[in-house]
Amino acid sequence: MGRAVHVLRSRRARVAVNAVFVTGALAAAALTGLHFAHNGWPLRSANPTLVVAAGALFVAAFAFKAWGWQRLFPAGQRPEALTLAAAGGAASVGGVALPGRFDEAIRIAVVRKLPGKRVGIGALALTLIVVGLLDSAALTPMASVAAAASERGGVRAGFALVAAAGLAAAALVLFLPRLAQMGWVPRFKLGRWLQEHCACRRTASQAWFLISVSWALRGLAVFVLLQALSVGASFPLALAFLCASAASAALPIAPAGAATQAGAGAAILIVSGIPKADALAFSVAAQGMVILSGAAVVAVAGAWHLALRLNGRGVAAAR
Repeated sequence: MGRAVHVLRSRRARVAVNAVFVTGALAAAALTGLHFAHNGWPLRSANPTLVVAAGALFVAAFAFKAWGWQRLFPAGQRPEALTLAAAGGAASVGGVALPGRFDEAIRIAVVRKLPGKRVGIGALALTLIVVGLLDSAALTPMASVAAAASERGGVRAGFALVAAAGLAAAALVLFLPRLAQMGWVPRFKLGRWLQEHCACRRTASQAWFLISVSWALRGLAVFVLLQALSVGASFPLALAFLCASAASAALPIAPAGAATQAGAGAAILIVSGIPKADALAFSVAAQGMVILSGAAVVAVAGAWHLALRLNGRGVAAAR
C-alpha cells in the first residue's frame, strides 16, 4: 500500500492521470462536435432570451449548491463558496467524458488544488456523501409531484421510490450525529472521527434548505428551456425530467455521466408523449446547458483566483 501511494504521488503518475483526463475530454469534445455538425445544434431554433434565462438559473443553482455544501464543513475549515462551486462545475464538465461516480473524485481534486483552507480527503468525502443524501432529500417533493402527475403505473412507482429514498436519506442525515454517539460506535476510531466531522442537525438543515433551492432553480431552468424549445412545457414534465436525470446519476457504474442523464431524461419525455426526436434534442440541449454553465463557473473561479494571485504578487513587488 505504501508503494502504491508513493507511485500515485509521483510526478509521472500525475502527468499520466492528467493526460488520460485531457485525452478523454478532447475525445468527448470531438465526438460531440461531430454529432452536432451532422445533426445540427438542438438550440438553433430556440428562443434566445429564454435560453439565456435558463443558463442564468443553472449558474445560480451551482451557487446555492456550493453554499449548501459549505455549511457541512466545520466553521473554521470551510472552503470558499466559489471554490466549491468551481468543483461542482468541473464535475459537470468532466461528466462528458468520465464514467458515472468519477465526478466525486473531480470535486475532491478541485477543492484540494485551488488555494484556500486545506481540508482532509476524509472530511471532503464525508461532506460529499452527505451532499448526495441531501440531493435525494431535496428531490422528494419533486418526485412526489411527478409521481402524482404520471399516468403510467411503472413510472409512478419509480418516482415514488425516488421520493421514499429521499425521505430515508433526510432521516439518515438528521440522525447521523446521534448515531455517531450511540452505544459502541464511540469506541472505534472511525466513530470518534465521525463525531468530530459530521454536521449537527442545525447546519445540516441549513444545507438541506440551500440544496433544495438549488434543485428548485434547476427545475425552473428546465421548465424555461422547455418553453424555449416549445416542447410541451409544464412544471410536472420539467420535474419528471429532472428527477429521472438525477436518479440515473446515482447509478454506481454507468457510461459517461452526462450521457446517462441525457438518456434517462429523454426516456421520461418519450414516455410522457413527447416525439422521440424532440425528446432527444431537448435532453442533449439541457445537458449541454448544464455543462456550459458549469464551465462558466469554473472560468469565473479560475479568473478570480488568478486575479488574487497577480494582485498578491503586485503588492509583494511594491514592498
